[in-house]
Amino acid sequence: MNRFIRNSLAAAVLSGVIVAPNAFAVDKLTTEKDKISYMVGMDVGSRLRSIESDIDLAIVLQALNTVYKGDAPMLPPEEAAKVAESFQKKKSAEMEGKMKELGAKNKAEGEKFLADNKSKPGVKVTASGLQYQVVKEGSGPKPKATDKVKVHYTGTLIGGQKFDSSVDRGQPQEFVLNSVIPGWTEGVQMMSVGSKYKFFIPSALAYGDRAGPIPPNSTLIFDVELLEIVK
Repeated sequence: MNRFIRNSLAAAVLSGVIVAPNAFAVDKLTTEKDKISYMVGMDVGSRLRSIESDIDLAIVLQALNTVYKGDAPMLPPEEAAKVAESFQKKKSAEMEGKMKELGAKNKAEGEKFLADNKSKPGVKVTASGLQYQVVKEGSGPKPKATDKVKVHYTGTLIGGQKFDSSVDRGQPQEFVLNSVIPGWTEGVQMMSVGSKYKFFIPSALAYGDRAGPIPPNSTLIFDVELLEIVK
């Protein structure tokens, strides 16, 4: 069975707190058992809420009661496994569709942003499409792609949402230049130690259509300070 469904429903069954919609109407939580029970209910409720359009809560409660009491379920385990597999495929397809739609939207918005941005004062564009501004020019050496560098940086989306910052963490980051996204590999090689640049990185030079903490096809903005080339 789908791990999400299995974990959520198993937690509810083991807790024994969901028996009927109005079976419990506590005004306060006094014992440790009360608090654990409520915590489990909160967790299960939040998880089930994400699929609320796919379920009938009354039937969910009926199945919970049946399994908890040890009675024979209306749905044989073999059939339940097939239903779970089909449901998982459906939700995966829905998510994939949403990510494609979001990716197309982000790509179009990023292209418009870069088209407008390249005409702003101080913005330069490389042959790859990477855009950058020199905030401060340093006097040290420039790294090669195979060098390890120490940097401070802040990354944002074009809408201004910050997604990562070594500055906020108070800890510079070290990495080999050719092990990161192409926009970084290219851009940081243009910097002398002591420089501060702002990079505007097209999605093709960033994470492309990969979905993760950063939305697919996002154009990224980085403020980067090159602190040193690590020997």
